[in-house]
Amino acid sequence: MKVLIVEDETSAYDNLKEILMGLGADIKIVGYTESVTNTVNWLQTHSLPDLIFMDIHLSDDSAFRIFDRMEVETPIIFTTAYDQYAIDAFKVNSIDYLLKPIKATDIKRAIEKYNKLTRVELTQYLARLVHLAPLKEYRDKLLVPYKDKLIPVSLNDISFFYTTEKNTTIYLKNGQSYPYAKTLEQVMALLNPKDFFRANKQFLIKRESVNDITIWFDSRLLLTLDVAAPERIYVSKNKAADFKAWMMCGY
Repeated sequence: MKVLIVEDETSAYDNLKEILMGLGADIKIVGYTESVTNTVNWLQTHSLPDLIFMDIHLSDDSAFRIFDRMEVETPIIFTTAYDQYAIDAFKVNSIDYLLKPIKATDIKRAIEKYNKLTRVELTQYLARLVHLAPLKEYRDKLLVPYKDKLIPVSLNDISFFYTTEKNTTIYLKNGQSYPYAKTLEQVMALLNPKDFFRANKQFLIKRESVNDITIWFDSRLLLTLDVAAPERIYVSKNKAADFKAWMMCGY
């Protein structure tokens, strides 16, 4: 059995390695990584191991970030200090989880559990690993530089973002507006797509700001918002279906 150990504490790695080596000659440690970045690089450049022992807290980030960056195709036994969220996730999505300090009996039990899994059960388990990817966190407020101040602006107060060339402006529901030194692409990466929609090259709009939708002659949609816009806001024919779905139930 080829094993990869993902662990950022030297003492914990030494303990795990010693226990594994004492369990039998059929276990071979083929790799050792200490961080999310190292682990992703290792898995992408080496033959896949049969089993991974993975600590949840690594040197550069949570191990959950590994699943956010790639699809892991190897069964995992997690090792961790007490972490209720992690334990709850492991109960559902892992073959087993081991609480530190790890004992030989714990590892033996986990490997026996792994060996008893059928091919179908392993396939189902690997499919569940995607649920360990962290949920993306979106902003609920922007800090906007304005003159000699930084203005905290709640996303609930925003009606839309408007850009001309490289200049972006935030329009608030109360009629105020502020210049914002980011492109619409950069802004969109910060916002929840359930709440904001890129209507066209010029406008990024808030769902609650849409007051009226007019079907235009060429199947475009003309939008009227709760705040007067600098120019008419059209949604193209190609994006009309996506926009209507977003208005009704989101993505």
